[in-house]
Amino acid sequence: MKKLANYLWVEKNGEEYTLIMTPELQDDVGTVGFVEFTENKTVAKDDSLLELEGSKTVLDLTTPLEGEIVAINEKAEDSPELLNSADPAESWVVKLTGVDEADFNALENV
Repeated sequence: MKKLANYLWVEKNGEEYTLIMTPELQDDVGTVGFVEFTENKTVAKDDSLLELEGSKTVLDLTTPLEGEIVAINEKAEDSPELLNSADPAESWVVKLTGVDEADFNALENV
């Protein structure tokens, strides 16, 4: 199941929630040249996930959900342009667990 919030797709797979940059966000940012992920292992709603610099803007990307970060897109640290990919397997940002199902269900349907 996929939802939309903060210009991120939120894809649920079992107990894991993957946050992926939408094409609209990718277009607004331009070519990503630098990313710095949060060092926090748990995040509250609207906490920063990463700071990114693109050809069009500098952005602090925030989370629409509270949860525990179980994975970050480490490949994007070395190759930030991967976040511009149309392939969600490359343009994902973080994966969360411990998310309140009601909070996820309240997000906009895609």
